[in-house]
Amino acid sequence: MSESVRAVERALDVLQCFSTQTPELNMTQISERVGMHKSTVHRLLATLEKRHFVERDPATGLYRPGIRFLQLAYLTQEKNDIRNIALPYMQGLCARFLENVNLAILDGTDVVYIEVTEGSQRIKLAASPGQRLPVFCTASGKAIAAYLPGEAVEKILDAGIEAHTKCTITTREGVMENLRQVIKDGYARDEGEMEEGINAVAAPVLNKDNLPVASVSVAGPAYRLTTERMREIGPAVRKTADEVSYEIQHAPGVS
Repeated sequence: MSESVRAVERALDVLQCFSTQTPELNMTQISERVGMHKSTVHRLLATLEKRHFVERDPATGLYRPGIRFLQLAYLTQEKNDIRNIALPYMQGLCARFLENVNLAILDGTDVVYIEVTEGSQRIKLAASPGQRLPVFCTASGKAIAAYLPGEAVEKILDAGIEAHTKCTITTREGVMENLRQVIKDGYARDEGEMEEGINAVAAPVLNKDNLPVASVSVAGPAYRLTTERMREIGPAVRKTADEVSYEIQHAPGVS
C-alpha cells in the first residue's frame, strides 16, 4: 500500500470518529479512538481543516465536522432516489398516525437514517438524519435483516450482538426467531430494545430482486406506541413500504 493511500485511510479514520453521539472531539480523544500518535493526528486535522472537512472551535479546542460535509450531505440527499421516492409516502404515513416516520438504509452492521418526517405530537422521539444504530435492536434494522440472504445475516451476527437495554435480544437463536416472526407478520417491532421507553414498527423496501434496500419505520414513546398500537399500525407501515418498493422497482436507473 502506497503512503498516499495510507494517508487517505488515516484521514477517513479521523473523520469517522465523529457521530451523532460524539459531534465534537478534542485531539487526544481522536488520537485514542484511531490509535495514532498525536503528531500524526495533528497533521491530518490541519489538512482536513484547511479543506473545510473539519473545523476547530478556538474557545474550546474541540473539532467538529466542517462546512464541506454539509455541502456533500446536501448533494447526496438531493440525489438520493430512494429518499426522493419515499418522502411523499412517509409524509402521508406521518399525517395519518402523527408520529415520526423514518427512512433507513443498511451500512455494515448498522442502519443509517437518511430521512425523518416529524409528527405533530408534542413529545416525539426518533432518530435524526445521519444517525447510525445497530441492526438487531432496531425495528428499521430488523425489517431489512429479515429479507437479507442467510450469509449476509450470519456475517452481521458474527460481529456480535450487544445488549443496549434489558429488552435487547442477545442470542443468535433469539435473533433468528425474531427475524422469522418479521417475515410472518410483514413488519418488525422494537419494544425498548435499543432505548428504554422508545418503540418502533418498520417494514422493508424491496428492489426488483426482492432484496431490501431500505426500511420505513414509525417511532415514538412506548406509552403512546404500545404493543397493541404497533400491531394496528404495522399493516399500514408495510403497505407504505410496499408502495415505495413498487415505485423503486419501476423507476428507471434505481436499483
